[in-house]
Amino acid sequence: MAMRVAVGQFNEPADEKLRFAQQLGVSSIQMNTPKLPGDRQWESADIKAIVDRVNSFGLTLDAIENVPIHFYDKAMLGLPGRDEQIEHYQNTIRHIGEAGVPVLGYHWMPNSVWRTSRTTPGRGGAKVTSFDLTVTEDADVSLSRTFVAKPGERVDHLTVLGKDEEQVSEATMWDNFTYFMKAVLPVAEEAGVTLALHPDDPPVPVLGGVARLFRDVDGFRRAESIVGDSPAWGLDLCLGCCSEMPGGAATVLEMIDHFGPQGKIIYVHFRDVQGTVPAFQECFLGEGNFDPAQVILALHRAGFDGFLLDDHVPHMDDDTPWNHRGRAHAIGYMQGLINAVELLA
Repeated sequence: MAMRVAVGQFNEPADEKLRFAQQLGVSSIQMNTPKLPGDRQWESADIKAIVDRVNSFGLTLDAIENVPIHFYDKAMLGLPGRDEQIEHYQNTIRHIGEAGVPVLGYHWMPNSVWRTSRTTPGRGGAKVTSFDLTVTEDADVSLSRTFVAKPGERVDHLTVLGKDEEQVSEATMWDNFTYFMKAVLPVAEEAGVTLALHPDDPPVPVLGGVARLFRDVDGFRRAESIVGDSPAWGLDLCLGCCSEMPGGAATVLEMIDHFGPQGKIIYVHFRDVQGTVPAFQECFLGEGNFDPAQVILALHRAGFDGFLLDDHVPHMDDDTPWNHRGRAHAIGYMQGLINAVELLA
């Protein structure tokens, strides 16, 4: 398939969301942590029901991104009970494959995405999220529970380590990642499902007492060496996260140039920020660290044939909680760039 745009980042296949995709001329759908029955794993029939519903609108469910964190938080942290969680995760992978979904996105952030503001002024007064590491250092670390990425979402089921508690070290997190990959990749290969790894957001060494591994290019190269040549491993390449990393636009292009030609970029979160860690804010496409046209061209030259989606977008005046206006702007922007690159090719 050719590079294309998807509509996603919602958890229920409501008529309105699927019509939104139709109206924008998009045929690919991604869902993030869909609302499905099950406290430990998902079942084939429940996933297949979503696939069939998406198909009934003439659309295709190309990926599911994320299971609930509590499905594998013990696996990420190396806590008692991780083997039981991994067994259920393996079952979920099998069931996703049986339902006909080719990609499962995941992350390695047991205490999730952090932001220190959701209402930072952006262009024209739009509200954007931002992060400032000094705020997390000065504030009560428990505030992280209110700073995850999606409006209204909290992660109260997590125990976020306090400043005076023992940290989960980088070495431990790498051991846990290796253990997890060795267990789930063979199952994914057999099930025909590709596991797509999302970068850390924000990409800093440690937050809430837990080390973060996927904060730079070296972290992804190390993961690549761990998984070897498994066809079931690749990246959910969040350009915003890569742009947040030291190097900004250069890091974005380095990730594309290294992993793109190998076919390891499975799909892309096409968003950007202004600034890099330790402080940055999200923004509209075209006003951030990287040139969107240059990045689309780099993806094309690297042979990328997956889908792009908007991920986070600014909250515009009179927008909805899901940010329909901001998403429509980002999706149209991406569609135009892809068409231009195809004409030049």
